[in-house]
Amino acid sequence: MNVKRVISGLVLFPIVAILLVFGNQYVVDIAIAGIALMSIHEFYKAFRTGKKANPISWLGYIAAIMISLIHVVPISWILKTIGILLPITILILFLYVIITNLKVNIQDIAITFLGIFYIVIFLMYIPIIRENLPNGNFLVWYVFFTAWGTDIFAYVIGKWRGKHHFTQVSPNKTIEGCIGGILGGILLTTLYTIACQFIFEINFNYVTMLFICLVLSLLSQIGDLAASAIKRYTGIKDFSHLIPGHGGMLDRIDSIIFIAPFAYFLFMLI
Repeated sequence: MNVKRVISGLVLFPIVAILLVFGNQYVVDIAIAGIALMSIHEFYKAFRTGKKANPISWLGYIAAIMISLIHVVPISWILKTIGILLPITILILFLYVIITNLKVNIQDIAITFLGIFYIVIFLMYIPIIRENLPNGNFLVWYVFFTAWGTDIFAYVIGKWRGKHHFTQVSPNKTIEGCIGGILGGILLTTLYTIACQFIFEINFNYVTMLFICLVLSLLSQIGDLAASAIKRYTGIKDFSHLIPGHGGMLDRIDSIIFIAPFAYFLFMLI
């Protein structure tokens, strides 16, 4: 067991808990914007270092900072605003190619846009879930508990019983670990559902939440593999060394950001 990984996890959990439980929407928005800023910096640095690409970092940084202003926009206009900003972003990127006379190429703007969409837009759904859905301050924890439960149990079961490797994207991943991750994610979120009912008197349907957490756990592992694919493509082991035992900020939140938008739309169904 990686001791640094465990210690970092024990330190990070109370920080996240304090932020989500006691922080108002503006504090949470600013914190998420900071996380997005660190993550997109790591993302662009990976391509700049590993593939000698030249992403338009400043545009990604501006997009990340804009998360801090998300609740300045009326609730009914948040998703519409995101929909408007995406084509505007593409417009700016192609104008940049034209203005620089191809010094910034199509690969550069594709990487820039992928970073904005994959990190900023996906991560934006955390504050949207928390503030815009009924009982959102409770629902948002399903994102974290599913991702953490899946990650922890996949790691432990994979180390303990993992024998059948199934992808070169992440050679250490095993079928046993994946199954253990799903069971772990479901176990942790089921315990949370029980706590919501008997401690906080919030009644979520067990069958519905079981289905949602099953889907999110599968997506969580795809998110982890997606980050591994990026690292393998760019030739790096970790996005940075920010968090001992975990790597960079993006290494720590890769599963969370991947499932956040799916969680929002699944929660909309209930």
